[in-house]
Amino acid sequence: MKKMTSALIASLLCIGMAGCSQAEPAGTDQPTETGNAEYSVGIVQLVAHPALDAATQGFQDVLKEEFGDSVTFHYQEAAGDSATCVTIANTFVNEGVDLIMANATPALQAAASATNQIPILGTSITEYGVALDISDFNGTVGGNISGTSDLAPLDQQAAMFDEILPDAKKIGIIYCNAEANSVYQAEVVKAELEKSGHTVTVYTFTDSNDVASVTQQAVSENDALYIPTDNTAASCTEAINNVAMPAGIPIITGEEGIASGCGIATLSINYYDLGRTTGEMAVRILKGEDISTMPVEYFMNPVKKYDAERAKALGITIPEGYEPIEK
Repeated sequence: MKKMTSALIASLLCIGMAGCSQAEPAGTDQPTETGNAEYSVGIVQLVAHPALDAATQGFQDVLKEEFGDSVTFHYQEAAGDSATCVTIANTFVNEGVDLIMANATPALQAAASATNQIPILGTSITEYGVALDISDFNGTVGGNISGTSDLAPLDQQAAMFDEILPDAKKIGIIYCNAEANSVYQAEVVKAELEKSGHTVTVYTFTDSNDVASVTQQAVSENDALYIPTDNTAASCTEAINNVAMPAGIPIITGEEGIASGCGIATLSINYYDLGRTTGEMAVRILKGEDISTMPVEYFMNPVKKYDAERAKALGITIPEGYEPIEK
């Protein structure tokens, strides 16, 4: 079994990953390299934000609980850049890690392109068929890929507009057009909203540089906004909030982290628990289970949550059945 050393990783990354952030996700206590590690696990995370960070933490916690010092993590965060995900994934493959955990869709796509041999577990992936361009996806990817999905019921998210904002007739959907799963979520929610009589307009940004300007256009033309589980939006909630709040435009989101940063409500999964489920799958694989037969696993109990402070500031009454977001 090949082992990675910190020195070799550092030299490779300095050569091949200019500009790549190596900062650890918030709250993550990364193990240091030890000479007697039995398992080497590469983690490629698209960007640092609360949801992805929580998934990575949950994943690591399970493996540390199971293997202790016998597992070594090599964590790299791509600062939101898909090309950097590719470089990270290729580095892990060249070093012969035992397993790759890919956090977010571009990370999974990069890892899938890098190897068809090393087991790959995705997490925070909305729809694997969309992410991996599988037209007849039946729940099991096959080959060397499996993982967990962060998909919450999109029809129920769309229904929240009538529950919370019954007077909002024009809804804008904003997301990053580089994220395939954001496109998928937007299409589903748009169709659901139109079925219930809403007028829906879609607005897309390319990267963080045009988030504020796209949000400004969206709030000027709509009564409320929807943001799916979009990683670029999740890393730019302050910029979105700085536009939407002064305009008095409420936002319903696809996950709790975005709701906490700029929204009023969400139907969200628990990303830490999702990461733990991914970690449990990794344990089974490292102990010899065949990943090709492992179906993608889903978080089965999404929860309706709301941001009490922002809802109050906008004069919005949240109905019963919603839990306040803890901050």
